Amino acid sequence: MLGPVILAASRSDRMRRLISAAPVTKQVVDRFIPGESVADIVPIVQDLTARGLELTMDVVGEDITTPEQAAAARDAYLALIDRLKDLELGERVEMSVKLSMFGQALEGGHELALANVRPVVEAAAAIGTTVTLDAEDHTTLDSMFAIHEELRRDFPQTGCVIQAYLFRTEADARRLAAAGSRVRLVKGAYKEPAEVAYQQKHEIDKAYVRILRILMEGEGYPMVGSHDPRLISIAQELAHRAGRKPDEYEFQMLYGIRGDEHLRLAAEGHRMRVYTAYGTDWYGYFMRRLAEKPANLRFFLRSMVSKG
Repeated sequence: MLGPVILAASRSDRMRRLISAAPVTKQVVDRFIPGESVADIVPIVQDLTARGLELTMDVVGEDITTPEQAAAARDAYLALIDRLKDLELGERVEMSVKLSMFGQALEGGHELALANVRPVVEAAAAIGTTVTLDAEDHTTLDSMFAIHEELRRDFPQTGCVIQAYLFRTEADARRLAAAGSRVRLVKGAYKEPAEVAYQQKHEIDKAYVRILRILMEGEGYPMVGSHDPRLISIAQELAHRAGRKPDEYEFQMLYGIRGDEHLRLAAEGHRMRVYTAYGTDWYGYFMRRLAEKPANLRFFLRSMVSKG
């Protein structure tokens, strides 16, 4: 399987330098990450919302080694929120954050990440939107869920992400599928050991359906993070069986992948949110997109050959 190899490469400084230096890389990266600054991304936000889509914005960057870098990540999100306020798009655009960017892996990281993310959540609420805490590797999840619980005391609309490939996730879903909760379900994009995660695609797909059923039958707000046509159809059927209206759940897909499907679902009356990343520290995010789906890797390799 190529996925684990690519994920290993995502942690290699040598591979980072090699791929970053390739002339074609920026052209391919732009497919998934359409800008480096707030100014770059504004036209994308305006275009997608004008087409009936909603967004969740991710300022990419994960290699945080100092408290100052964590504070800079916080400030980048605050600048984004200020711009969304000016555009009057708060109700259409939310934020996705990785707590690693806010210092979670540093000494005293749990408290530092909470202190940095709280003003972002507060500012988002002030313009009528919210924040979803992205899931990272399994060693970070207890901290992420504890921060999520703490934030929800004052900002109950704060969302979180769960990953279908982890054995623990069915229990997490039952705990989270409560009134007022917002939970995004994804398959998972980190290399995890067999002791904690399913390794085969068919096992992950079956777990995804089991967990999605828990969320649809619960009292919270499920967010279906998948590009898989079969899983999208299953999600619609599970929502129908659970008596959910189209505004009582949503689909989420990545910018640059299946754009026509984004528009089709929105045109059919579904809530469709596009996960849109931007920023200069794109490498880790880009490599996980390649690892998630062979078609993405083929696209990259074809581009390198054709432009070489």
